[in-house]
Amino acid sequence: MEKQDMMLTNMLNMDKGEKEGEREKGRAEGPGDEEEGTQQENGRLTLADGLSEKGTKRLSSGSGQQVSNGFNTSTPQSPKEGPGDAACSGGTASAPGSGPGATVPPGSLRTLVVQQTSLDRPRETWSKKMDFLLSVIGYAVDLGNVWRFPYICYQNGGGAFLLPYLLMAIFGGVPLFYMELALGQFHRSGCISIWKHICPIFKGIGFAICIIALYVAFYYNTIMAWALYYLLSSFRPTLPWTTCSNSWNTANCNLYMSTDHNVSWSNSSTSPAEEFYTRQVLQVHRSEGLHQLGSVSWQLALCLLFIFTIVYFSIWKGVKTSGKVVWVTATFPYLVLLVLLVRGATLPGAWRGVVFYLKPDWQKLLSTTVWIDAAAQIFFSLGPGFGVLLAFASYNPFHNNCYKDALITSSVNCLTSFLSGFVIFTMLGYMAEMRQQDVGSVAKDAGPSLLFIIYAEALANMPAATFFSIIFFLMIIMLGLDSTFAGLEGVITAMIDEFPQLLSKRREWFVLGLVCVCFLGSLSTLTYGGAFVVKLFEEYATGPAIITVVLLEVIAVSWFYGTNRFCNDIHLMLGFYPGCFWRICWVAICPCFLLFIIISFLAFPPEVRLFDYHFPPWTTALGYCIGISSFICVPAYMVFYLLTAKGTFKERLLKSITPVPSGDQYREYIVTNAV
Repeated sequence: MEKQDMMLTNMLNMDKGEKEGEREKGRAEGPGDEEEGTQQENGRLTLADGLSEKGTKRLSSGSGQQVSNGFNTSTPQSPKEGPGDAACSGGTASAPGSGPGATVPPGSLRTLVVQQTSLDRPRETWSKKMDFLLSVIGYAVDLGNVWRFPYICYQNGGGAFLLPYLLMAIFGGVPLFYMELALGQFHRSGCISIWKHICPIFKGIGFAICIIALYVAFYYNTIMAWALYYLLSSFRPTLPWTTCSNSWNTANCNLYMSTDHNVSWSNSSTSPAEEFYTRQVLQVHRSEGLHQLGSVSWQLALCLLFIFTIVYFSIWKGVKTSGKVVWVTATFPYLVLLVLLVRGATLPGAWRGVVFYLKPDWQKLLSTTVWIDAAAQIFFSLGPGFGVLLAFASYNPFHNNCYKDALITSSVNCLTSFLSGFVIFTMLGYMAEMRQQDVGSVAKDAGPSLLFIIYAEALANMPAATFFSIIFFLMIIMLGLDSTFAGLEGVITAMIDEFPQLLSKRREWFVLGLVCVCFLGSLSTLTYGGAFVVKLFEEYATGPAIITVVLLEVIAVSWFYGTNRFCNDIHLMLGFYPGCFWRICWVAICPCFLLFIIISFLAFPPEVRLFDYHFPPWTTALGYCIGISSFICVPAYMVFYLLTAKGTFKERLLKSITPVPSGDQYREYIVTNAV
C-alpha cells in the first residue's frame, strides 16, 4: 500500500434528491466526460465544474502524520493496522459499492479520495543501494585506519587493546553512527536545515560542522598531494628513496639493504626514505618552524591542484556521479591491502611484527590512557558529527533499512582497521629483521611518517619494488579521495538545503567555488613548514571541536527532540522500534562517552611535536583559537535566534525548542463535497 502518497478520505452525508440527480446526469454524459472533470494544476489535484463555489476546503497536513520530504516510495501495511486504518497508513479507503460501475445507494456515505502532493523540488537519490554503502564505507575507511589504528593498538597493549576498542564501538561509536543515518534519512536534510525539524535553537551546530569540514579539507588533501608526489616518483627503475647519492641526502644517510651486513646503524643514522620524505618532499629543513614557514613548494602545489581537480569532477553533479566513482576508490584499497598482506606474510621476520602487534599486555588496561585512545579512535574512525552521514542518508529512499546499513558499514570499518594492522606490522617485522633491531625501535614513528618513511622503505627493499610502491601510494590517494568526497558533500548538501533558491540550480558553480576556497586555504600546508601546519590542524582544529559538537547533537536529539519521538520516526521508516539498548545509549551512554573524551583531552593535552621540532606554547593558544572559531557558531546562533524571534521571551524560548514537522509545511490536502 502506498505510504507516501497518502490518501485523505472524507465521508460526506449527501442530500438524497440533489445528489441523485447529479449522478444520473453524470452517467448520461458517459465516461469520456469524466476525464474532462479533473485537472492537474500546480502540483495538486483539483476538481473542476465549479467546485470552488461548492465549498472546497483546504486542510493542512499537520494532523499528526509524519512523512518524508516529498519522496515517493511504498511500504507494506503494518500488521497492527486494521482495514479501517488503511488511509492513515498510506492506503486507499473507499465506501461500500464505490468500485468501478457500482451504483451507490441513495443517501449513503460517499468517499472522496484526494492524493497528497508536495510542492518540494524532487530530491536526488542514489542510483543503487550499493552506491550508498560504498560511499559510507569509503568515508569511514580512511588514512587513519591504515596508520593510526595499528600504531595505537601496539602502543596500548596489543591484543588487549581490542577489548576497550570493541566496548567503545558497541556503546559509543555504532549508536552515534546509527543515530545520524536515521536522522538524515527521515528528515532528508543536510546538517544545517535539519535542525528546524529537531530543535531550532541548535542550528548553529550545522554551521560549526561546515567550518570544521573546511578545516579538514585544508590539511587532509595535502597528505594526498604527498602521496601523489611519491606515486609520480615511483615510475622509475630505481626508487629515489633507496639511495644516498641524491642531491638532498646528508652524510648521516645509511643505505641499509638486506645485503649490506657491514653497515652499522646508529642513533644518528637516517635512512634514504626518511631523507627523501623530510628533505625532498616536505623540505622541512628550509623552515625554522611555524613562525617562519617559508615559500610554497610548487611541486606540491601542482600535485594538490590535480587532487582537487579530481575531487571537483567527481562531486560536481551530486551523488549520481560520486556514487559511481566510489566503485573504484572504495574497492581498490581492499584489493591492494590483500595483495600487500599476502606479500608481507612471505617476508622474513614478518611473524615478529605480527606477534608485536597482537601480544596482549593486560596490565595496560588499568591505564586511563588506553581507554581514552580507544574512545577517540573509534569516534574518529566511524566519523559521526561531520555532517557526512546526515547528507548521504538524506538521499536514501524513505523506507531504506538504515539500521542494517549502520551495522554493516561500522563492522566493515572496524575489520578494515584490524586487517590494516597485519599489513603494516608484517612489513615492520621485515624491517626489524633487516636492521637487526626490535620491532618497537622500528615502529617508533606514528602518523604519516609510518607510511611515507617506514613502509616506503620496506617496499623499496622488496622484489618488484616499483610495482608495489605504485599500488600502495595509489591506495593511499584513493583512501583519501573517498573521505574528501564525503566531507565536501556534507557541506554542499547542507548549504543547498539551507539556500535552495540560490544554490539548487547552481550546484556546479557552488562546488567550483568551494573547491577553490579549499585549495587557497591549503596553501599554508604547501610551504616548507607545511607539515607543522598539518600537525597543528590535526591536533587542535578538528578533534575537540567536533567531539563537543556531537555531544550537543546527542543532547539535542535525545533530550530536547525526545527519544520517544525519534524512535517513532524510526518506526515510521523501518516498521519497528529501536530496542532499549539503543535508547539507553542515546540518552545516557553516548553523552557520557563523548564527555569522557572531552575531559580527557582537557586534562591531558597532547604534547605536540614533529620530527625534532617541539611546538612552542603560543601554538597551543593558536590551536585552541582555531578550534573555538568553529564551535562559537553554536552559542552565537542561540543568541541570534532569541534576539530575532517574535513574541515574549517565554514564547521565543518555547519556539526555539519546538521542532517544525518535517516537510509538512509544504503540503496541502484539498477536500470537496463532490466527486
